[in-house]
Amino acid sequence: MTHSPKQPAMETCIRRGRKFDQVLEGARKVFLRDGFEGASVDDIAREAGGSKATLYSYVPDKRLLFMVFAQQECAMQAQSSMSPMEAMDAPIEVVLTGAAEKLTTYIFSDFGRDIFRICVAEAERFPEVGRQFYATGHVVVCDKLVGLMRRGAERGELKIEDFDFAAEQFLELCKANLHAKIVFGLPEMLTEDCRQRTVKEAVAMFMARYGTKCHCQTEGGAS
Repeated sequence: MTHSPKQPAMETCIRRGRKFDQVLEGARKVFLRDGFEGASVDDIAREAGGSKATLYSYVPDKRLLFMVFAQQECAMQAQSSMSPMEAMDAPIEVVLTGAAEKLTTYIFSDFGRDIFRICVAEAERFPEVGRQFYATGHVVVCDKLVGLMRRGAERGELKIEDFDFAAEQFLELCKANLHAKIVFGLPEMLTEDCRQRTVKEAVAMFMARYGTKCHCQTEGGAS
């Protein structure tokens, strides 16, 4: 994974103490509700159940607090969405279907939409936020997909030359018919049927390109 070069400096500015989690939870509520520009330090302190002085004793400014919030949320969502798939011992088509279910559910969610919009909106103002969003979210998901696909290839279920590119392809397939509607603010066009169709077609198209089908012959056995 490629980490932002700003990360070590960011960590040295943060004091992780007894109330740090409360500060971060307060920041989470306010940033998701108001975005970076609209977020007030007073509101964050109030949500955290403390004072501005307490907040600043842990994180010295709002910009840095936003970066910590964005990094932690993206990493947590990427880990939680893919970890159950890593533990599955099932045919690759079943595993990828589970991964697509998790990914599209996250993309489909209010939280997924809000965090994406906030991080993209602030990427120009704070380029390091964009890098962190990419590194702790997108890169982590792709790395985990590569691991799942390598297992499938080792069992003869997939034939892939470039695993990194195949993972990127699968992730994009999971966004088809969903992502553009989210980006352009068309929630009324998003339905559960739409999400399920995206899952089904993403796996079908991926398997049509990379599936070997030799595992099906093995399971059927020779007469």
